[in-house]
Amino acid sequence: MKINRNIILDLLPLYAAGEVSEDTRILVEEYLESDPELARTALHFKNRQSMNDIPVPLKREDRIDAYLEAKRIMLKRTIIWASVAAICIVSFLSLGAVALFKLFQFFP
Repeated sequence: MKINRNIILDLLPLYAAGEVSEDTRILVEEYLESDPELARTALHFKNRQSMNDIPVPLKREDRIDAYLEAKRIMLKRTIIWASVAAICIVSFLSLGAVALFKLFQFFP
């Protein structure tokens, strides 16, 4: 079986926490020698002990779900702002109409 980056990414939290066997530790360290970017990430993660620093490979379905969720949120936000703008415009026009009505009542 070929060890790829995704397998190492899966093992990285356990490796950083020191919760892997000796064989797995050697496997991860050998892979990190061939991937300097991931080695920097592993070192940074090992120093910080933060789960949020590990890059997580996303499947196509995950990316599509995230895109659709962002699109839904943007549509909702657009509808809310359009409603607020419409209310402001209607209020402004109503005040203008009331002012004109009062003006014409005052000067018959």
